[in-house]
Amino acid sequence: MADKTKKNPDAAGKMPVLFIGHGSPVNIILKNDFTRALAKLGRELPKPEAIMVISAHWLTRGTYVTCMERPRTIYDFYGFPQELYKIGYPSPGAPGQAGLVKEYIKKVPIECNTDWGLDHASWAILKHMYPEADIPVFEMSLDYSFNEWDPKPLQYHYELASGLAGLREKGILIIGSGNVVHNLGLIDFRDINAKTYDWAVEFDEKLKFNLLHKNHRELINYKDMGEEASLAVPTLDHYLPMIYTIALQGKNEPLTFVYEGFQNASISMRCFRIG
Repeated sequence: MADKTKKNPDAAGKMPVLFIGHGSPVNIILKNDFTRALAKLGRELPKPEAIMVISAHWLTRGTYVTCMERPRTIYDFYGFPQELYKIGYPSPGAPGQAGLVKEYIKKVPIECNTDWGLDHASWAILKHMYPEADIPVFEMSLDYSFNEWDPKPLQYHYELASGLAGLREKGILIIGSGNVVHNLGLIDFRDINAKTYDWAVEFDEKLKFNLLHKNHRELINYKDMGEEASLAVPTLDHYLPMIYTIALQGKNEPLTFVYEGFQNASISMRCFRIG
């Protein structure tokens, strides 16, 4: 398949990789330390040719990338202020760059999808990072089909993600969007600034230590990180995008935290940059 992507003179060689803890959709309309950190990050990064978001909210049987010219804005949330449903993110798609994923990943088939679009794991953060919506965006799904609706082992996802490294040389900004602590069963929906649970802080700190020391094996085997792991990661959907991000860390690449904090008592908003 020919590389039909156009070169952006502002793109600076190998692009960084990001993990963004996106949290509640209400962040779309809030001005707080988290959204200001995203805006600052967007200004500081080299301008991408395109953006690929690995979304905690697109769970599929098999792995897909969106290949449409104009992805729709998906409102995959309910019961929030009506203002949110009037906001869109009309970025162009990136079918050419999405096609490159199929070239780089050889172990499993990667299928094109033209029905999905951009869910809030993508546009809720990009709205702050790139408010003009002028950079092409596509999504990659998470294969959640190992055993009925249970995800494949984390090692499988880590190895699959490592095959995406070549995209960085094409000026593609890869973003894993989820939350490393994400427990909706114990969330305080009423107060975004509610006191954080002790177990959430403890797990988040252990995860921070392992990220800083590049202990990828420990992050893959997160259940061994203490009793609080089962509360912090009751399901893998929001944890997996972080696994994709660390799989792309080069031997000597630095990892820096873009934002640290919590929302709604049980959600870590930790964000980091590799490269």
